[in-house]
Amino acid sequence: MTKEPHSDLQRVLAARYSDAPGLDATLPDTDVLQSMAARGSCRAFLDKPVPPAWVDMLCAVALASPTKSDLQQRDIVLLRAPEVRQGLVDLVSGQAWVADAPMIAVFCGNNRRQRMLHKWHDVPFANDHLDAFFNATGDAAIALGAFVTAAEALGLGCCPISAVRNEAAAVSELLNLPDHVFPFAGLAFGLPAQAPEISKRLPLRTTCHIDRFQDDRVQEEVETYDAGRAATQPYSTQRFPEVFGQSDAYAWSEDKVRQYSQPERDNFGAHIRSRGFNLD
Repeated sequence: MTKEPHSDLQRVLAARYSDAPGLDATLPDTDVLQSMAARGSCRAFLDKPVPPAWVDMLCAVALASPTKSDLQQRDIVLLRAPEVRQGLVDLVSGQAWVADAPMIAVFCGNNRRQRMLHKWHDVPFANDHLDAFFNATGDAAIALGAFVTAAEALGLGCCPISAVRNEAAAVSELLNLPDHVFPFAGLAFGLPAQAPEISKRLPLRTTCHIDRFQDDRVQEEVETYDAGRAATQPYSTQRFPEVFGQSDAYAWSEDKVRQYSQPERDNFGAHIRSRGFNLD
């Protein structure tokens, strides 16, 4: 039986959003959209290496992604030496699954290269303020997203590791990162042991705006989202029960509130300043 065009894409969008858009016949049928819409974090991998040629190609594709003003302020550090890899695993010890990932990379923001250009051309660097750090962060984030999209199009599973910023100074020392270069996020990737779950997202009417931002109904929309997600994708554990106890109506919003009720990475700004950035 012939499958309707976009039927798989429509199915995964409907699983993701309560107000998933309709798809019409003018939309090209492409596997990339399907892969992107169906993606999920992968924390369980097959015990098989990722071919080095694949990794090299993925880096090339990721670094072909958009970059602010062609400044190219992002680098990728591939962890291939066992001792370096183990060093990172130890630093993100709360993420035990990272040790089983076939491959780990760290995506870095790099404002150092731009400053070196100014030194070589003997021209003052006139933008020593928050935007220098912000631009490099954006470049690293774009490259990470492009890498994940390309890797998952090849059938690999991926999970970013923001915990590298928990120990930013130690990670920087491990990877020999100089001033004005900083770890943005790690990435564990490899062949997945199972298909990832499609996590429900907030409805598009909450997060996609027309002409002007508006959130006059956001509380109602979050409460509806909470109820739907709790019914179909309940959390298996609750954060910080020793502080908050056990909730009978635990859902997404309460999970996120509990997560950010405790200090996290409160020394990251100090680390970034120590690496030469002015955040004014």
